[in-house]
Amino acid sequence: MRRRFNTAGPCQPEDHYMLPALRRIPQVRDLVDHKAYFVVHAPRQVGKTTTLMSLAAELTREGRDTALLVSMEVGAPFHSDPGAAELAVLGSWRATT
Repeated sequence: MRRRFNTAGPCQPEDHYMLPALRRIPQVRDLVDHKAYFVVHAPRQVGKTTTLMSLAAELTREGRDTALLVSMEVGAPFHSDPGAAELAVLGSWRATT
């Protein structure tokens, strides 16, 4: 299959034309090295998931860390019930591992 442009879902370098994702957040390595929390916030379809998947793969490949990418999106319907949101997120995570 030839590479193509992608605007629907995470990009894969072998399938899609793309720039290196980690260039978009150069300061994140310092945050990870200092065990700091960070948030990636941006509009739809700008590469948040692709970038975080690339970061997780790089961190795991280096062998010092094991990175997980967990979506909180399944908790969104429970905005007034944090306990239910937590159970939805954890249930989704368990189902995929």
